[in-house]
Amino acid sequence: MLSMNDKVLFAERLKKAMLDAGYEARPAVLEREFNLRYWGRPVTFQAVRRWLRGDSMPEQDKLLVLAEWLAIDPQELRFGQPAQGALYSARARSYPHAREEEDIVQAYLGLPSEQRKILREVIMAFVKANS
Repeated sequence: MLSMNDKVLFAERLKKAMLDAGYEARPAVLEREFNLRYWGRPVTFQAVRRWLRGDSMPEQDKLLVLAEWLAIDPQELRFGQPAQGALYSARARSYPHAREEEDIVQAYLGLPSEQRKILREVIMAFVKANS
């Protein structure tokens, strides 16, 4: 069970991570940026406001999205200390959209073959145009 202090400390780390990444630590900003990156059900303004106020903490899947977006180790965001070896942080800093693209590939693979074919053609047209 999380103590109120754990939630408040998480809120402070989240605000700092947002500022360090160049974003205002405001609920409207957090809601917009998080929902752009999260493939599940969108979070509400009220939910992210509770995260920033230290009233609640996000579930693990949402915490991972936050960490990926803000290029911070998930354990550091959650607990205030980096994981041993912190490979995640290096990967996130060098290629911050890797998780989003992995999710796109998974979504693509779940499409019917006709739709995958159309998407392949579109992608190849972009590749050709940029060559």
